[in-house]
Amino acid sequence: MLAFRHGARAKLPNPVNSPGELWLFAGVMVLGQFSPGPDMLLLTRTALRHGTAVGIKMALGIACGLTVHATLAIGGVAVVFDWFPVLRQVMQWVAALYLLWLAFGLLREAIAAWSSKSISKIQVKESRHSPFIRGLLCNLFNPKVALFLAAVCAPFLVGGHSDWWPYALWMVVVGLGVGLWSLWVILLQWPPLRRGYERAATGIDAAFGIALVILATALMIQG
Repeated sequence: MLAFRHGARAKLPNPVNSPGELWLFAGVMVLGQFSPGPDMLLLTRTALRHGTAVGIKMALGIACGLTVHATLAIGGVAVVFDWFPVLRQVMQWVAALYLLWLAFGLLREAIAAWSSKSISKIQVKESRHSPFIRGLLCNLFNPKVALFLAAVCAPFLVGGHSDWWPYALWMVVVGLGVGLWSLWVILLQWPPLRRGYERAATGIDAAFGIALVILATALMIQG
């Protein structure tokens, strides 16, 4: 991949590697990591029920699954999009529609919960597998992760970047996965936060739904 990318961009004398662009990418990834989904639901409920040690084991399992998705998304997208630029636009539109569908579901559930003045309790089934394995499998089998990463990485992989740029994006994805999910597990052990999160679950879902609408709109504009 490196040889291909170097050869394809050898005519670019001044690669553009903006720190601001990397920070923007990191911000989008934080939003994606903390959006309601199977990984976040499983991790949150596990940390609340079983404590820090079990929660961090599950966070590491989720992060290992994320390394697979990140490698495929960043490595594959970088090569394929160099050959077929139109695929980036198609992927952005598909991802935007998918994110809008997710946002619709979140907002619909939040409105229903507010209307009934109740918050549904989602039960997580216990498993004989270790928390690490459960986290790993949950992430690997989550299609949202692959689609989200491929769509979000696409705009950051085009242009005159240096050969090390995809590696920087990969490190941001994996580093934030390990760090922020582990931090989330630790924070959930603070009693006031535990109570506050449970009381505000519906509002948090609604906020993430609105954020997903904004992200989907941005993807459609770029496409």
